[in-house]
Amino acid sequence: MELYNQLKGLADKVEQLKDRIDTEESTKHAFTLPFINILGYDTFNPTEVVPEFTADVGLKKGEKVDYAIFQNGDPILIVECKHWKQNLDVHNSQLFRYFHVTKTRFALLTNGVNYRFYTDLEETNKMDKKPFLEFDITRLKENTAKEIEKFHKSKFDVLKIIDNASNLKYTSEIKAVMEQELAASSHDFVKLFANRAYGGRLTAKVMEEFTEIVNKAFNQIISEKVNDRLNSALNKEQEKQQAEEEIEEEPKSKIETTEEELEAYQIVLAILRRKVDKSRVVHRDTQSYFGILLDDNNRKPICRLHLNGGVKYISLFDEDKNEIKEKIESIDDIYKFEKQLLDVVAYYDND
Repeated sequence: MELYNQLKGLADKVEQLKDRIDTEESTKHAFTLPFINILGYDTFNPTEVVPEFTADVGLKKGEKVDYAIFQNGDPILIVECKHWKQNLDVHNSQLFRYFHVTKTRFALLTNGVNYRFYTDLEETNKMDKKPFLEFDITRLKENTAKEIEKFHKSKFDVLKIIDNASNLKYTSEIKAVMEQELAASSHDFVKLFANRAYGGRLTAKVMEEFTEIVNKAFNQIISEKVNDRLNSALNKEQEKQQAEEEIEEEPKSKIETTEEELEAYQIVLAILRRKVDKSRVVHRDTQSYFGILLDDNNRKPICRLHLNGGVKYISLFDEDKNEIKEKIESIDDIYKFEKQLLDVVAYYDND
């Protein structure tokens, strides 16, 4: 995935340079602008990326957001950037004000390491308090990169992003709640399971016991799920390895074409070249015999040679394809059957 690789490259740059970045401006130039470039927007084109975009709020004039990304003359994303060491939690109120006075549906708050994308799911033209997409670029996952790609210039579609934003936001919030409950189960969480598992009255002592039981049960489920995934992966790897070993251990073909058989083929070829082109005469070795065919066609056998046993034979064919075996002392005896070999080729060509 090209975008993912580009973002990973930026993440490496962030890791290498952040300790040498002392100002907010440096953060913008070293981290934020490259991110905007990765999204396909030309940071040197003032019709696409406008720095210090005016976002006056009421009577308060001169309010400016760090960057506004434009498409078809309208702002589609405003970006507020802070120094990479700053905690973003104390800065979303500023972006909240900017969002309200612009036409955009999306806002990005970042310090070059952490990125938070906002929209107005809860109330139109009023930025939500919580982001629908949040990530640390130094710990980026491929599925997150797929969501970031939706903001790429070539793929940007307001309605598609809005439709997906709700799912992303609430999935993220539910995951956060689940993590909190797994770390320290709340009274309501324990009560939910205790009510279903315990038939008696939920006294303080019972709730205390069930708090430990619920925590233990959930940790066991997670461990079992992880082990199941690991075992499944290991089993697949073992099956793959076994299949590869079986392929390697497959018995080699018992067919082995000998020098004598190849010499015999050359004799037959020399005889037939007076009537047919040599490219039409093909040999095929089998476990039972060494066959010579016309046009590499099983229905046009010229002869079959049996040379690997105690007694040597040549099988010839008449016009009805009846097989006639003739004993030979050596492959030189093939010359004795010149007429039969030429005749059988003539039968096939005249057929």
